[in-house]
Amino acid sequence: MAWMTRFLGLVAFLAFGILFSPETFGSKSDGGYSSTISSFIKLAHLLTFSTAWGAALWVTFIGGIIMFNNLPRHQFGNLQGKMFPAYFSMISICSAISVAAFGYLHPWKTASSIERYQLGFLLSSFAFNLTNLFVFTPMTIEMMKKRHKVEREESIGEEVGWSKNTETAKVNPKLAAMNRKFGMIHGLSSLANIMSFGSLAIHSWYLAGKIQL
Repeated sequence: MAWMTRFLGLVAFLAFGILFSPETFGSKSDGGYSSTISSFIKLAHLLTFSTAWGAALWVTFIGGIIMFNNLPRHQFGNLQGKMFPAYFSMISICSAISVAAFGYLHPWKTASSIERYQLGFLLSSFAFNLTNLFVFTPMTIEMMKKRHKVEREESIGEEVGWSKNTETAKVNPKLAAMNRKFGMIHGLSSLANIMSFGSLAIHSWYLAGKIQL
């Protein structure tokens, strides 16, 4: 029930903010309804973008490193195998909403060149995450499980923060071949994730230029 409590708390704070926002009290004569709809769409874009940006930052540069340095290697891999599908699903959903909201606020025919570029960056992030979700992540998890099986036969994989894999692969051609394939797939997945993160980073710079503090 802890997640339900957090969710209800989040909804309550969001409802409170919407209720007392200036746009909520706009009148028909001054375009208040239109302004309210626009504010809702801006809020959707901001919340989904910031969620995607924050999650990508944490998983890419903080959480993964901490787990790798403190968990047995097989346990770390199994955890990543459960976490990454959920991670890429969430980022993809957030990116889709963010793209839709930004596209609604800045229709292509009337958008400036900068706004079109920003829409392109958001679409790129969405595409890279979908590629990871449906292509690279399933391939990586499948290869990881096969490699774990071979490593268990060699009594390795429970070390923390370092690996006996390289030394064992020198005398095990099957493991060496798996390492090469896993490295290629994992490298492409990491590249797609970095490209997505970079696209979000560029959009964050754009948003920072729009904020008046």
